[in-house]
Amino acid sequence: MDLPLWANAVILGVIEGLTEFLPVSSTGHLLIAENWLPRQSDLFNVVIQSGAVLAVLPLFRERIAQLLRWREPASQKLWALIFAAFGITAVGGLLLEKLHFRLPEAIRPVAWALIIGGIIFLLVERLLEKKKLAAEHSWFSAIVVGFSQLIAAIFPGASRSGTTIMASMLTGTSRVTATEFSFLVGIPTLLAASGLKILKELRHGTNENWSMLLLATLVAGVVSFVTVKWLLRFVQTHSFAGFGVYRIIVGVALLVFL
Repeated sequence: MDLPLWANAVILGVIEGLTEFLPVSSTGHLLIAENWLPRQSDLFNVVIQSGAVLAVLPLFRERIAQLLRWREPASQKLWALIFAAFGITAVGGLLLEKLHFRLPEAIRPVAWALIIGGIIFLLVERLLEKKKLAAEHSWFSAIVVGFSQLIAAIFPGASRSGTTIMASMLTGTSRVTATEFSFLVGIPTLLAASGLKILKELRHGTNENWSMLLLATLVAGVVSFVTVKWLLRFVQTHSFAGFGVYRIIVGVALLVFL
């Protein structure tokens, strides 16, 4: 599709902002979009995540204020849980980097990841439908979230937020608590990934169009803020079954038409 550079940046920024924290896979949707739009660099796809992440910080004012009161036992426990999940992901991510792992760019793996993830969403929601889930974070759930982020990093279409939320719920954590913790862990995880990618590209030189990257990042931030604000309200009274159905429909459509 022959569009101006700024239009491509805006479209990709909107897609990133909509899908980064929704459990539908931002990486998968960006790969899908780039079948019609010019293929972007890994740096582009990673950095625009930072705009989506930074934009949601104001939505977690209470939790961030709690974390800043680091002398309180509750704050120390939350710091420890976030660090545990992030640490597992960071170590795994560095190992993947050492092994020169690259995300597959084909659509078929994304389609299957969307379908399988959608089925898992429906099964988890059905399994936990009448069970009483905990409103507190646990060490077990934090460890599971850390490994879940690695699964999402390996399989485009799996969705970081979707994988971590479902995994956390399976450990007995409530939907609202699991969603919040997924977002809190995602903040250092995605910002660290963006920072490392920028440093690596600057060290080796890059032909990146920084003005278009900045535009896409700003757009992703604005859209992400609105999306997450809606999602935090949505999960208080709704399940993730609808997202599961959406994933299955999109995955099947990709297999049929592409």
